[in-house]
Amino acid sequence: MKAFRPFYFIAVLVLIVSLACGIDFGDDPTAVPQQPSTNTNPTEAPPIDQPTQEQQQQQQSSSGAFFTEEFDSDPNWYFEVIQDSQDSDPESVEISFDDSLMIFKIPESFLYAYYIYEEYSYENVRVDIKVENRGVNTQQVSLVCRVGEDGWYEFAVQSDGLWYLYAVSGGYERLTNGGSNDINQGKAVNEYSLVCDDDEISFFINGNEPKGSPYKESEYSFREGGIGFSISALRAVPVQIEVDYVKISEP
Repeated sequence: MKAFRPFYFIAVLVLIVSLACGIDFGDDPTAVPQQPSTNTNPTEAPPIDQPTQEQQQQQQSSSGAFFTEEFDSDPNWYFEVIQDSQDSDPESVEISFDDSLMIFKIPESFLYAYYIYEEYSYENVRVDIKVENRGVNTQQVSLVCRVGEDGWYEFAVQSDGLWYLYAVSGGYERLTNGGSNDINQGKAVNEYSLVCDDDEISFFINGNEPKGSPYKESEYSFREGGIGFSISALRAVPVQIEVDYVKISEP
């Protein structure tokens, strides 16, 4: 069962709101960046092309419900860039695969690149990612679960020490947020985890569970869907992140 792709709808909706509200990413550590939320202005996401027969065959490199994707080659998951500034070009985002790494290069500000495995629909699942920063310190890595037609859950970690948990449904709604000294800043390696288990959402930073996790979620109650991650450029660029692996397992 493939997950519905709601990114086009989200991008257009946020654009309409943001044209009236504008955007403000200040340096106040208590401010919610809302990536991208009711105060952002992404433009329309690019049209979604149906995969070719060759791409469908290549997708079989990642198959089944639970596995570790080590990016020895392109697994051809669903890729989408949400544009959070009219001055930024989503086509500028580059992804490549080299030495068992998926490499993201984002040269322009406020671009959010999602990579979603949608060949299986998960109810309860754990997603782990290992990344290394090779660019500016200010960037964001997110994990997502239950990506379906109603929305998804997203755990976003910023390199400045802040983290956010969102429910994305017609916009980015903050469920909870906080700070962590466990985030390795600068050109460093980090491992993040997201667990969606019934109505409980847990998240980890380098093996440590921050205050606020687990989070009981009953308002949106997304039932199932795809999983994945995103690499985002905030204000500072260029962003370069190397993804070592993504592991999908039972919670």
